[in-house]
Amino acid sequence: MGNKVKYNLKNVHAAKLTETVSSSGETTFSYESPKAIPGAVSISLDAEGESTPFYADGIVYFRSVTNNGYSGDLEIALIPEWFRTEILQEKLDGKGVLVESTNIGESVKFALLFEFDGDVNSIRHVMYNCTASRPSIESETKEDTIEPGTEKLSLTADPRSDGLVKSRTGDTTDAATYANWYKSVYIPSETTGSGAKG
Repeated sequence: MGNKVKYNLKNVHAAKLTETVSSSGETTFSYESPKAIPGAVSISLDAEGESTPFYADGIVYFRSVTNNGYSGDLEIALIPEWFRTEILQEKLDGKGVLVESTNIGESVKFALLFEFDGDVNSIRHVMYNCTASRPSIESETKEDTIEPGTEKLSLTADPRSDGLVKSRTGDTTDAATYANWYKSVYIPSETTGSGAKG
Protein backbone atom coordinates (compact mmCIF):
# COMPACT_ATOMS: atom_id res chain seq x y z
CA MET A 1 0.00 0.00 0.00
CA GLY A 2 1.53 3.33 -1.07
CA ASN A 3 1.25 6.88 0.15
CA LYS A 4 -1.98 8.82 -0.34
CA VAL A 5 -0.99 12.19 1.12
CA LYS A 6 2.17 14.25 1.38
CA TYR A 7 2.96 16.79 4.08
CA ASN A 8 5.70 18.00 6.42
CA LEU A 9 8.75 18.85 4.35
CA LYS A 10 11.90 17.83 6.20
CA ASN A 11 15.49 16.62 5.87
CA VAL A 12 16.37 19.11 3.13
CA HIS A 13 19.96 18.67 1.94
CA ALA A 14 22.06 20.05 -0.90
CA ALA A 15 25.09 18.43 -2.57
CA LYS A 16 27.31 20.49 -4.86
CA LEU A 17 27.57 19.13 -8.42
CA THR A 18 30.73 19.14 -10.52
CA GLU A 19 30.58 18.32 -14.22
CA THR A 20 33.78 17.23 -15.94
CA VAL A 21 34.18 16.84 -19.69
CA SER A 22 36.92 14.45 -20.81
CA SER A 23 39.15 14.93 -23.85
CA SER A 24 36.87 12.53 -25.73
CA GLY A 25 33.88 14.74 -24.95
CA GLU A 26 32.29 12.44 -22.35
CA THR A 27 30.67 14.22 -19.38
CA THR A 28 30.94 12.77 -15.89
CA PHE A 29 29.03 14.01 -12.87
CA SER A 30 30.25 14.00 -9.27
CA TYR A 31 28.54 15.21 -6.11
CA GLU A 32 29.93 16.28 -2.76
CA SER A 33 28.43 14.75 0.36
CA PRO A 34 24.97 16.21 1.04
CA LYS A 35 24.81 18.95 3.68
CA ALA A 36 21.70 19.65 5.74
CA ILE A 37 19.62 22.80 5.30
CA PRO A 38 17.70 22.99 8.59
CA GLY A 39 14.42 24.83 9.11
CA ALA A 40 12.58 23.73 5.97
CA VAL A 41 9.10 25.25 5.69
CA SER A 42 7.73 24.38 2.25
CA ILE A 43 8.65 23.51 -1.31
CA SER A 44 6.54 24.27 -4.36
CA LEU A 45 7.69 22.95 -7.74
CA ASP A 46 5.91 23.05 -11.08
CA ALA A 47 6.77 20.71 -13.95
CA GLU A 48 8.37 22.43 -16.94
CA GLY A 49 7.77 21.13 -20.46
CA GLU A 50 5.06 20.94 -23.06
CA SER A 51 2.81 18.51 -24.85
CA THR A 52 2.63 18.97 -28.63
CA PRO A 53 -0.07 17.15 -30.62
CA PHE A 54 0.34 16.02 -34.24
CA TYR A 55 -2.94 15.68 -36.09
CA ALA A 56 -3.61 13.15 -38.84
CA ASP A 57 -6.77 11.43 -40.03
CA GLY A 58 -8.75 14.02 -38.06
CA ILE A 59 -7.39 12.85 -34.69
CA VAL A 60 -4.36 13.36 -32.48
CA TYR A 61 -2.15 10.85 -34.25
CA PHE A 62 0.94 11.40 -32.14
CA ARG A 63 1.76 13.56 -29.11
CA SER A 64 5.29 14.56 -28.14
CA VAL A 65 5.92 15.41 -24.50
CA THR A 66 9.06 17.15 -23.31
CA ASN A 67 10.48 17.04 -19.78
CA ASN A 68 12.30 20.27 -18.97
CA GLY A 69 12.53 19.64 -15.24
CA TYR A 70 10.90 21.74 -12.54
CA SER A 71 10.89 25.28 -11.20
CA GLY A 72 9.51 26.81 -8.04
CA ASP A 73 10.36 27.94 -4.53
CA LEU A 74 11.96 26.53 -1.40
CA GLU A 75 11.04 28.36 1.80
CA ILE A 76 13.30 27.92 4.83
CA ALA A 77 13.71 29.60 8.19
CA LEU A 78 17.25 30.83 7.49
CA ILE A 79 19.66 30.08 4.64
CA PRO A 80 22.80 28.53 6.20
CA GLU A 81 26.10 30.33 5.72
CA TRP A 82 27.71 27.39 3.87
CA PHE A 83 24.92 27.50 1.27
CA ARG A 84 25.42 31.22 0.79
CA THR A 85 29.17 30.84 0.21
CA GLU A 86 29.31 27.54 -1.70
CA ILE A 87 26.13 27.76 -3.80
CA LEU A 88 25.09 31.44 -3.93
CA GLN A 89 28.79 32.44 -4.18
CA GLU A 90 28.78 35.08 -1.48
CA LYS A 91 32.26 35.78 -0.08
CA LEU A 92 33.40 35.86 3.54
CA ASP A 93 35.77 38.78 4.11
CA GLY A 94 38.57 38.92 6.66
CA LYS A 95 36.17 39.96 9.42
CA GLY A 96 33.69 37.15 8.78
CA VAL A 97 31.18 39.34 6.93
CA LEU A 98 29.22 37.83 4.04
CA VAL A 99 29.63 39.98 0.94
CA GLU A 100 27.44 39.74 -2.15
CA SER A 101 29.04 40.90 -5.40
CA THR A 102 28.27 40.95 -9.10
CA ASN A 103 31.70 39.41 -9.76
CA ILE A 104 30.51 35.81 -9.79
CA GLY A 105 30.81 33.15 -12.43
CA GLU A 106 28.32 30.64 -13.74
CA SER A 107 25.62 29.46 -11.34
CA VAL A 108 26.74 26.68 -9.02
CA LYS A 109 24.71 23.52 -9.61
CA PHE A 110 23.66 21.11 -6.88
CA ALA A 111 21.46 18.16 -6.08
CA LEU A 112 18.54 18.88 -3.76
CA LEU A 113 17.43 16.09 -1.43
CA PHE A 114 14.31 16.19 0.72
CA GLU A 115 11.37 14.17 1.97
CA PHE A 116 7.76 14.40 2.99
CA ASP A 117 6.15 12.65 5.91
CA GLY A 118 3.54 10.36 4.43
CA ASP A 119 0.78 8.19 5.79
CA VAL A 120 2.72 4.95 5.17
CA ASN A 121 6.37 5.89 4.68
CA SER A 122 8.34 9.07 4.12
CA ILE A 123 9.09 9.50 0.41
CA ARG A 124 12.67 10.66 -0.15
CA HIS A 125 13.49 12.69 -3.26
CA VAL A 126 16.60 13.87 -5.09
CA MET A 127 16.68 16.40 -7.93
CA TYR A 128 20.02 16.15 -9.69
CA ASN A 129 20.69 19.47 -11.43
CA CYS A 130 19.41 22.46 -9.46
CA THR A 131 20.30 26.13 -9.44
CA ALA A 132 19.09 28.77 -6.99
CA SER A 133 18.64 32.51 -7.36
CA ARG A 134 19.38 35.07 -4.65
CA PRO A 135 16.63 35.29 -2.01
CA SER A 136 14.57 38.41 -1.51
CA ILE A 137 15.09 40.42 1.68
CA GLU A 138 11.93 40.53 3.76
CA SER A 139 11.16 41.37 7.36
CA GLU A 140 8.29 42.70 9.43
CA THR A 141 8.01 45.07 12.35
CA LYS A 142 7.38 43.24 15.62
CA GLU A 143 3.74 43.57 16.64
CA ASP A 144 1.68 41.94 19.40
CA THR A 145 2.57 38.48 18.18
CA ILE A 146 5.99 37.45 16.93
CA GLU A 147 5.91 35.56 13.66
CA PRO A 148 9.33 34.35 12.52
CA GLY A 149 10.48 35.58 9.13
CA THR A 150 11.54 33.11 6.44
CA GLU A 151 13.75 33.17 3.37
CA LYS A 152 12.66 31.90 -0.02
CA LEU A 153 14.92 30.55 -2.74
CA SER A 154 13.76 30.38 -6.35
CA LEU A 155 14.79 26.95 -7.64
CA THR A 156 15.24 25.53 -11.10
CA ALA A 157 15.75 21.79 -11.51
CA ASP A 158 16.89 21.19 -15.08
CA PRO A 159 17.64 17.81 -16.65
CA ARG A 160 21.33 16.89 -16.55
CA SER A 161 22.98 16.66 -19.95
CA ASP A 162 22.51 12.87 -19.78
CA GLY A 163 18.76 13.37 -19.26
CA LEU A 164 18.59 12.58 -15.53
CA VAL A 165 16.06 14.78 -13.68
CA LYS A 166 15.01 13.25 -10.36
CA SER A 167 14.63 10.08 -8.33
CA ARG A 168 12.41 9.18 -5.39
CA THR A 169 12.03 6.24 -3.09
CA GLY A 170 9.13 3.91 -3.74
CA ASP A 171 7.18 1.23 -1.92
CA THR A 172 9.82 -1.42 -2.70
CA THR A 173 13.03 0.62 -2.31
CA ASP A 174 15.57 -1.53 -0.47
CA ALA A 175 16.26 -0.66 3.16
CA ALA A 176 19.95 0.20 2.72
CA THR A 177 19.27 2.63 -0.13
CA TYR A 178 16.54 4.32 1.91
CA ALA A 179 18.67 4.53 5.07
CA ASN A 180 21.67 5.99 3.22
CA TRP A 181 19.71 8.51 1.12
CA TYR A 182 21.33 11.57 2.74
CA LYS A 183 24.86 10.15 2.96
CA SER A 184 25.55 10.38 -0.76
CA VAL A 185 23.57 11.34 -3.84
CA TYR A 186 21.77 8.27 -5.19
CA ILE A 187 22.57 7.50 -8.83
CA PRO A 188 20.31 5.01 -10.63
CA SER A 189 21.94 1.75 -11.65
CA GLU A 190 20.79 2.50 -15.19
CA THR A 191 19.92 5.90 -16.61
CA THR A 192 18.13 6.62 -19.83
CA GLY A 193 19.59 9.23 -22.13
CA SER A 194 22.54 9.78 -24.38
CA GLY A 195 25.23 10.07 -21.74
CA ALA A 196 27.13 7.58 -19.65
CA LYS A 197 26.10 6.42 -16.21
CA GLY A 198 26.65 9.11 -13.58
